[in-house]
Amino acid sequence: MTDVDPENAKLVTLARSVRARNGAAEGAAVRDLDGRTYNASTVSLPSLKLTALQAAVSAAVSSGAQGLEAAAVVTEASQVDEASLAAVRDLTQTGPVLLASVSGEVRDQF
Repeated sequence: MTDVDPENAKLVTLARSVRARNGAAEGAAVRDLDGRTYNASTVSLPSLKLTALQAAVSAAVSSGAQGLEAAAVVTEASQVDEASLAAVRDLTQTGPVLLASVSGEVRDQF
């Protein structure tokens, strides 16, 4: 997939950055309806487990976001898991969710 909106490409860059910085399995970023961005990596604690996308959505909601324009997840996985997609779909039914490789290549869009 080569034709990615420049604003959505920024989400991939943010997701790659947080993944690398934290040495996590996944990195994700979301953009809210006001254009603010939130990024997060996988959370894996004994008492709390969140995918990177769930964590990014959680950060957006806890900051007052009422909806999302777009989301991106950077992972070695070949699919975005259902729980992560469901978290995004709680805030947007139509906003794109980009799946990118760790090199930043967008492989799919949901």
